Amino acid sequence: MKASIIIADDHPLILKGLTDYLTEKQYNLTGSAADGREAFEMIQLQQPDIAILDIQMPFMTGLEIAQKCQDLKLPTKIVLITFEKDEAIYKQAKTLEIYGYVLKEFALVEIENCIAAVLNGQSYFSPELIEYLEIKEAPKELETLTPMEKEVLRLIAQNKTAKEIGNILFTSSRTVEKHKSHIIKKLELESKQGSLALYAKENEEFLEKNT
Repeated sequence: MKASIIIADDHPLILKGLTDYLTEKQYNLTGSAADGREAFEMIQLQQPDIAILDIQMPFMTGLEIAQKCQDLKLPTKIVLITFEKDEAIYKQAKTLEIYGYVLKEFALVEIENCIAAVLNGQSYFSPELIEYLEIKEAPKELETLTPMEKEVLRLIAQNKTAKEIGNILFTSSRTVEKHKSHIIKKLELESKQGSLALYAKENEEFLEKNT
């Protein structure tokens, strides 16, 4: 059973272009809407897997729809399509746990990659948008570390020795060395001297957020 998708955009040409494209690619398109209110009613009624929404629409914006879906705990994953390269909108989209943010000028090129990522439970944000806003995102592999491993890595970034880390975390330096070898394995780093310290330094800003 193919994933169900609805599209909403108040620009007839963009709506038609995306509809034709996804139909041609044999996606399971179950509806399209020309304004936010119609789109939200469709989402409530059908609860499709994915809703591809324009940000600026009459009656309700894509972000307002996303907020309502979040409030009502609807399972539909929201993807926004827009011309907006705006950091405030990007941050709002992140807060609303929106799965995709695709710039309209790249929509036909990127929409398939975006849908594939979303169906895989991953978010997709236009690379051009990330580049334009100069957003540096935390490496995905950091999510595989336990809170203790992140803390060890954070202290490594501060040039602490295994003995010093052990004292701070009330554990032995041997246990710290064990954590370090687990981290190297999880991050798939070369086991040569200094590779862990270098990684820790390069990603220190993301480790600070996890404390």
